[in-house]
Amino acid sequence: MAERPVPVPVERLGFEMPPVFATAAEERADRKERLAGALRLLGRLGYEDGVAGHVSARDPEFEDCYWVNPFGRSFAGLTPGDLLLVDGDGRVLQGERRVNELAFAVHAAVHRERPSVVSVVRTQAPYGSALAALGDLLAPVTHEACAFYEDHALLDAYTGPEDARAIGRALGPYKALILRHHGLLTVGDSVDAATWWFIAAERAARVQLTARAAGKPQLIDHRAALATRERFGSDLAAWVNYQPLRQSVAADVASTS
Repeated sequence: MAERPVPVPVERLGFEMPPVFATAAEERADRKERLAGALRLLGRLGYEDGVAGHVSARDPEFEDCYWVNPFGRSFAGLTPGDLLLVDGDGRVLQGERRVNELAFAVHAAVHRERPSVVSVVRTQAPYGSALAALGDLLAPVTHEACAFYEDHALLDAYTGPEDARAIGRALGPYKALILRHHGLLTVGDSVDAATWWFIAAERAARVQLTARAAGKPQLIDHRAALATRERFGSDLAAWVNYQPLRQSVAADVASTS
């Protein structure tokens, strides 16, 4: 009879963690690749509507400069080489296309209010937009939704990008903002985290609205919701959760770079 296999030492088991870079150039290349991948993924999920959606990423060296998708280009085929480098005033520093200046003003305001934020996601998703139309916050109706418990806000008087500073102030220290009659905005200390929070918020909105349509959802109590958020609501947890989704588009981005 064969001997039973012995457990593999934990230190020999693979577990992906956020990379550390030796130079700003290496980090920039990685950040642009992740940004292009995030845009492709959001497009694949249907979170794109005309020219409205944007994802931005702070440059690792020039902190008041940001990489962003170009105006009028579909998310689906974007590569790192298509991305624009834009300063805080919306001027294109690198790239060959225009930037949507009004929309980018929102991103610049959030980045300035939150210097630790690397990435901002603001695009169109149906359930987040429906929740915003109701003027509701995400409720702790699932453990996944608890990641946002007391960690997001509603901007009830949102009229448009021209009041960008109000968006930055309304977001405060939180990971997400619901813009009344517009939809979701999320932030993170990496592109991966900000993108995961957007997808997770959209999914939470879908469950909440579906449950409400079927009956009266039972909320997770305050203490349990806080404990769940502390366990699963960090940007590191978001980064880890995002990796399987990133893998689905990473090969496409690498082959077209």
